[in-house]
Amino acid sequence: MEKRQFEFPRIRRLPEYVFEHVNKIKYQLRKEGKDIVDFGMGNPDIPPPRFVVDKLCEVARKKHVHGYSSSRGIPRLRKAVANFYKKRFGVELDPEGEVILTIGAKEGYSHLMLAMLSAGETAIVPTPTYPIHYYAPIIVGAEVRALPLPMELEEEEFQEEFLRRLYEVYNSTMPNPKVLVISFPHNPTTITVSLDFFKEVIKFAKKNELWVVHDNAYADIYFDDYVPPSILEVEGAKEVAVELYSLSKSFSMAGWRVAFAVGNEILIRNLMRLKSYLDYGVFTPIQVAAIVALESDYSVIRNIAKVYEKRRNHLVEGLSRIGWKVKKPRATMFVWAKIPEYFTKVKGMDSLEFSKFLLYEAGVAVSPGVGFGKNGEGWVRFALVENEMRIKQAIRGIRKAFRKTGFYDAGG
Repeated sequence: MEKRQFEFPRIRRLPEYVFEHVNKIKYQLRKEGKDIVDFGMGNPDIPPPRFVVDKLCEVARKKHVHGYSSSRGIPRLRKAVANFYKKRFGVELDPEGEVILTIGAKEGYSHLMLAMLSAGETAIVPTPTYPIHYYAPIIVGAEVRALPLPMELEEEEFQEEFLRRLYEVYNSTMPNPKVLVISFPHNPTTITVSLDFFKEVIKFAKKNELWVVHDNAYADIYFDDYVPPSILEVEGAKEVAVELYSLSKSFSMAGWRVAFAVGNEILIRNLMRLKSYLDYGVFTPIQVAAIVALESDYSVIRNIAKVYEKRRNHLVEGLSRIGWKVKKPRATMFVWAKIPEYFTKVKGMDSLEFSKFLLYEAGVAVSPGVGFGKNGEGWVRFALVENEMRIKQAIRGIRKAFRKTGFYDAGG
């Protein structure tokens, strides 16, 4: 029987994953015995707190915890989430109607888009962006209007320009968009915003009957004098907004897949109903361990953030010393670096070619900016997942690679 090639409509709408180009080269070089300092994927290398792991092991030894769990999250965990939001953000949440467990923020967001959007409806998504923010609406059959981020503006100017662009995109889309997707502190650009910014977004959303989904994955990886707010701190935000919060980065529990959607009761209950058909929830011992994490002293989170802060300092200062000027981010576990003009204008490299160049010539893996959308072209992203000694090794490799191209001779 002759084999048939199928092209399913939803898969046709998804472009080739740009990061795979870099990953294939990285794996091949490692196969050849080359040491690669890998800043590519935001996969935490810091272990979770020991007491959280101990609780997981303790509960997993019990006989009655290995069956299906509740997809919405066990009641004690949802209460722990509400208590955490009260302590961290001053936000009151009803554990019954305004909190739901998700299998990571990526799953929660994707299924929320499935619950909210239909064919012909539109989401507004800033770009560049974490890919699933853009493609989850596409996967469910909806449309996306991109809102280019004014990446190089300072905070106050950024807020004004973002709102101007939001107004423009919303009013030029017919029928009007149904949902605005935002995420601050932002991946990949590391942009941070103030509570006043969220107030303006909520005001706009209420006026225009627009839902807001805020992915707050990096709420607790912050540095210097900046503390990220929750959008739910805005009075009345729960009338139009939900927020995703994850233990992946804050507690270094990425592989555990524990996150939450909190906020507007209508959206939470619709997500809850959909998920009841799709999954049985996170393994119960993981949920119990997550309770212990959320109820721990906040210094646990801050100690993890301090590791990223030291790495940020070593990387940004090291790049500056070799002639690559990069701004220090105030939050996230990333550094968003504009490619030196010598490579884009003189050597004609795009972000993918520059990323390959760093792999081959410096032994350093980064994420090409174009992988986060066309507005990411001209940039690369470093994930702060290598220790300080490895960062120093990477700086030496990049300096050597730059020298070979004539970067310094050209005044780069």
